[in-house]
Amino acid sequence: MSRRGENIFKRKDGRWEARYIKGYELSGKVRYGFCYGKTYKEAKEKAAQCRAALLNNMPLPVKGSCHTLAFYCEEWLRLEKGKVKDSTYVKYDTILKKHILPGLGGRSPAEVSARLVEQFKQELLAHGLSAKTVRDILMVLHAILKYTAGQCPGEFPQVEIAYPKGPKKEVRVLDPEEQQRFIAYLQTDMDACKFGILLALLTGLRIGELCALRWENISLKNRTIHVDATMQRLRVLDGTGQGKTKVMIGCPKSDTSIRTIPLTDSAVRLCRQYDPHCPAAFLLTGTEQFMEPRLVQIRLAKYVKACGLEGVHFHTIRHTFATRCVEAGFEIKSLSEILGHANTSITMDCYVHSSMELKRINMEKLADLVL
Repeated sequence: MSRRGENIFKRKDGRWEARYIKGYELSGKVRYGFCYGKTYKEAKEKAAQCRAALLNNMPLPVKGSCHTLAFYCEEWLRLEKGKVKDSTYVKYDTILKKHILPGLGGRSPAEVSARLVEQFKQELLAHGLSAKTVRDILMVLHAILKYTAGQCPGEFPQVEIAYPKGPKKEVRVLDPEEQQRFIAYLQTDMDACKFGILLALLTGLRIGELCALRWENISLKNRTIHVDATMQRLRVLDGTGQGKTKVMIGCPKSDTSIRTIPLTDSAVRLCRQYDPHCPAAFLLTGTEQFMEPRLVQIRLAKYVKACGLEGVHFHTIRHTFATRCVEAGFEIKSLSEILGHANTSITMDCYVHSSMELKRINMEKLADLVL
């Protein structure tokens, strides 16, 4: 419900919202301010005061001091919805509902100090959350506090947040013998799913990318795979699907994840063998019915158990691909682009794990050095 021409709306929670032009982005896009009131008149008067303050180069009236942090969490999330991908929005919503709102939602923004945030952080860690998960939660909190300060200039001080650092985990990588054993198993009684997992080992595809891959994305003539989609099971947030999830196919993780990967001779031969000659068919099934990531993980667990491997997950396959590439002398920039990373430092820090044999070979290069 709204009053025509005034940009004043009645919200679902019963309050009135009045929007006013606060400024313009460099692109020319309008940046709005928001005022709220229990009645139409109250919201309209607040918006008029803000317009008058802007017109006379005066500070905006202090507003919102009576609101709890939960109010600003809701507003921030509403504004983010049109800016981020569905998967990111679901992640934000989950972080808010599971952690930030229960822990800090009832506080006034003025109460949120560095000391309170540190206490909140320690409570999250004490509940067994990993350092990475807590860091993600605090990054969302930081964004909300920044938004709140922007809505109430001069009212809330900037809060310094100390992000936790966890120990770097040793990432599982198949050694050459394990890799050959795994390949031999996949090649025995191979079906579309085994073929897909083997192709991931030859290309470094992520599990969501593999599940979303269709045969129209593979060019045997050009010997390439074009990655432009990913598959995820996400929580439904339409107000009617509480607790329900849905498989969605959308854009990849980032812009750099959209990429074209060259295929080796062995990968091309493998693709020719399993090509269903149906461009719309999914790679993992050979039909127009998809296989979701959860089922692929179940299948993979069965495969690795059958060939006597332990601690192997789908990301192990991607790690193994990257490590073999480095051992073969791959140029890191090319490898970074094949993996779909934003920069080479991610490739080096997160995925590339030099074997002891490669370290020994490199050390032997110093053999002729006179000390």
